[in-house]
Amino acid sequence: MLDSYIQTYGKRLFGLCITLCGNPQNAEDLYQETWLRVLETFHRYHADRPFEPWLTRICVNLYRDQLRHQKTEPARKEFADGDENSAFLEQIPEKNPPDYAALHEAIDKLPLKLRTAVILFYFHELDLKQAAAALRIPQGTLKSRLHNARILLRKELEHEPNLQF
Repeated sequence: MLDSYIQTYGKRLFGLCITLCGNPQNAEDLYQETWLRVLETFHRYHADRPFEPWLTRICVNLYRDQLRHQKTEPARKEFADGDENSAFLEQIPEKNPPDYAALHEAIDKLPLKLRTAVILFYFHELDLKQAAAALRIPQGTLKSRLHNARILLRKELEHEPNLQF
């Protein structure tokens, strides 16, 4: 049942998961959890509406839930020995290219509502209508969030000579 949807939207969804999570392991978990939730709630999907905004909304909501869960239960990673610790550290992906690291750090510092708007609009390349539908907000609210995010990013990155807005 979902095979055609996964084939059509899978790559874009995984790209969104990578952008939101920042590392492949967490992105894979979010990706799988999103498709599982789609399967569980597919009976609520209205076929007369576009599928991708519905799918994106599920993914973003799951990501938000994960962030809330992380805030309430701090993660603790205990290792049996140094080798296990080294293996874990090797799995951590390298940082973003140096020329964009400051931008990614600044985006990560944005409040969740602004960060999510920026990721959907600029990185996931949804248009205003699609991004607003995915977030269940009016287009004007999305425009306002993007505007506020650009102001905060300008302030944060004013010392970066290679980045222009």
